[in-house]
Amino acid sequence: MTETLDCKGMKCPKPVLKVAIKANSIAPGSTLVVHADCPSFPDDIKKWCEDTGKVLISCVDQGGMTIATIQF
Repeated sequence: MTETLDCKGMKCPKPVLKVAIKANSIAPGSTLVVHADCPSFPDDIKKWCEDTGKVLISCVDQGGMTIATIQF
């Protein structure tokens, strides 16, 4: 199952906090796609995935907006 989380307009550290909260309700094996425009989000989400053991499938810059895909 794939879920989407819209974090556009949020500034650090709010996007990663939203992901952490959402993580509590995502089943193992599911995928979360996060849309964020915070400049530090790519580095923050990479570190969060490393710290929590989640897999960052991709983290793509789309002209100021980052789309991160995380495997749970």
